Amino acid sequence: MAHGSCLCGDISYDYDEQAAGASVHCHCRDCQRVTGSGKATVVLFPESAVTITGEYKRYSNIGSDGSHVNRGFCPNCGSQMFTFVDEIPGNVFIKAGTMDDSTWLEVAMNCWESTANPWSPPNSALPGVERNPEL
Repeated sequence: MAHGSCLCGDISYDYDEQAAGASVHCHCRDCQRVTGSGKATVVLFPESAVTITGEYKRYSNIGSDGSHVNRGFCPNCGSQMFTFVDEIPGNVFIKAGTMDDSTWLEVAMNCWESTANPWSPPNSALPGVERNPEL
């Protein structure tokens, strides 16, 4: 099992990196807003492969494609950590930057290239889609 946490350490998690699914650089406007950057790098896991310790808060909204998105963050330091999408039940996206060691990660694609900023362009070495990928 591998480990990750928020900035202050109040929320932590263990995960089985062997269970990792898709990893993407997401350039959607919501990911830009929650990261304060040009993109979020997220990794999809089955919820059964992740154990979360601590009480995180959720912010729920409707995503650009109409999905029901629930973002988990630390109520103390504000670190964005998890994303649960109602239309992908039983799974969680983990923000790669919260992992203690993400050197094993291989990003598979860019998504939401249609809203990428010129100052943070999609990685041209990766395949990309204009909106959400088919997972």
